[in-house]
Amino acid sequence: QVQLVESGGGLVQAGGSLRLSCVASGSIFRNYHMGWFRQVPGNEREFVTAISRHSAFTDYADSVKGRFIISRDNAKNTVYLQMNALKPEDTAVYFCAADRRASASLRRASWEYDYWGQGTQVTVSS
Repeated sequence: QVQLVESGGGLVQAGGSLRLSCVASGSIFRNYHMGWFRQVPGNEREFVTAISRHSAFTDYADSVKGRFIISRDNAKNTVYLQMNALKPEDTAVYFCAADRRASASLRRASWEYDYWGQGTQVTVSS
């Protein structure tokens, strides 16, 4: 079992940057692949990015590739999402999630993640 708590959301103008953090507790953080998802009311939860247990592999949705960077610090039990060149369409609630399976493959489907944070709101104004 792992508990996840996101922070760092807020209101930013288009073109600006934000860094989200997700702190894990309750289990061995380095055992989990980690992902970030986002959701707009009325829409399904959308994959944003994922990182493997020891940062060897990352995966990005096309919509954020080149603008967002995922990273993790296993010593701090934390995964980060650096968001640059933000656009109004990036407005959403952002969730971090943990995948407990040992497979090396990073996953994009939300149902394949086992644990979720409560989310943090990101609003990008035009």
